[in-house]
Amino acid sequence: MAAIGKGGVSFEDLLPVMANKLGGEGLIKELCNGFELLMDKDKGVITLDSLRKNAAFLGLQDLKEDELVSMMSEGDLDGDGALTQMEFCVLMFRLSPELMEESWFCVEEALQYEINNNSK
Repeated sequence: MAAIGKGGVSFEDLLPVMANKLGGEGLIKELCNGFELLMDKDKGVITLDSLRKNAAFLGLQDLKEDELVSMMSEGDLDGDGALTQMEFCVLMFRLSPELMEESWFCVEEALQYEINNNSK
């Protein structure tokens, strides 16, 4: 993914920092804000056209057309040509490998906790 801003910080580097700084709920709130900035206001989803028009709000103005198309197709889990809020959040996590690793660790920890407490 392209660098965000002039400092050369990539999205992959930024999302884990945001997660550590904001906590889980804060990060989800920021992702929801990002969705709101990118979505087509009439349709309530992110379309390729709304992504093109609004990408600069999130520092993504340097993305090329093929990168925007790729981002949409990678995130469009139900194949309807648009991103719902949930699809957008899932895509943002998938684009950050470090955050995905941390998320899997938390899921494994929660599952182990459930197993330990339900077997007593």
